[in-house]
Amino acid sequence: MPSPFPGMDPYLEDPALWPGVHQRLITYIADALQPELRPRYQARIGERLYVVQTFHILYPDVTVVERPFRETLVMDRARLTFAVSDQPLRLAVEPTELREPFVEIVHAADGEVVTVIEVLSPANKTPGEGHQIYRRKQQEVLHSTASLVEIDLLSQGLHTVAVPRELLARAGPYRSLVCVNRASNRFEFEVYPISLTRRLPRVGVPLRQPDADVVLDLPAIFDRCYDNGGYADFVDYSQPPPVPLTDEEMAWKQTLFQDAPHADAGPEE
Repeated sequence: MPSPFPGMDPYLEDPALWPGVHQRLITYIADALQPELRPRYQARIGERLYVVQTFHILYPDVTVVERPFRETLVMDRARLTFAVSDQPLRLAVEPTELREPFVEIVHAADGEVVTVIEVLSPANKTPGEGHQIYRRKQQEVLHSTASLVEIDLLSQGLHTVAVPRELLARAGPYRSLVCVNRASNRFEFEVYPISLTRRLPRVGVPLRQPDADVVLDLPAIFDRCYDNGGYADFVDYSQPPPVPLTDEEMAWKQTLFQDAPHADAGPEE
C-alpha cells in the first residue's frame, strides 16, 4: 500500500523513522539507476563518517545522597562556621559516530566520479558539525568536475542545498526541494520545488557529456521505500504529524483522509 500522500509523507520526518527512510532511499536510488547506467557507468554507495559530541546528564539537579563533602573554612567575625558547596549538575560529553551514505555515479572506464547524489538528513540541516561537514563536501563537489544532485525531503531546518535561497522566491511555497547543478554550467540550477499536495519529481541526472541524462524516478523509489519499510502498518495518521503544517495544508490533509478514510484509521492492534 502506498503512502496516502501524493509526494513526501510528512509523518516519515519523525526522527525515529527518518534514518531507515534515508537508508532505503539511498539504496533504492542506486538500485534503480544501475541498470540504466551500465555498462558505461556504475552507481555506487559511498559513506561520509564523522564524530559529533552528545551530552548526557549524569546526576539530577536535586538529589539526596550520603557522601563526603568538601568543607570550606569561613571566618564569621568571632566564630568559625563550615560552608558546604552546592551540588553541580554533572554533564558528560560522549562522542557519537555518524555515517551518512550517498550515491556516486562513476565512469566505468576511468573511475572518475561524474555525479554525486545526496539525500539530505536532519544533521545536514541543523547548526553544528554535521551541517558544516556537509557544506564543505558540497563545495568540494561544486569545485570539481562532477555534477551535484541534492534531494531535500525534510521540511524543517537550515536552507542547505546549493542554490541560493533568494533565487527560490519565484518558486512559491514548497516543503521539499530537489536541486541539480551540472558540472557543465555551475551558474545555473535546476530546481524542483515540491508542495505537500504534489507528487515527487522525476529528475534528470547528468552524466558525462555528450551522454544523455538518466531519469531518476523519485515517485517509484519512494513508493518502494514506503512499501518495503512497512510504514502503513504502524504510522498513525489519526495523530498530528511530527512536523508542523500550515492551515491550508491541514485543511487539505483533512480532505485527503476524508476521501480515503482507511488511511486515517491508524495502525491495527
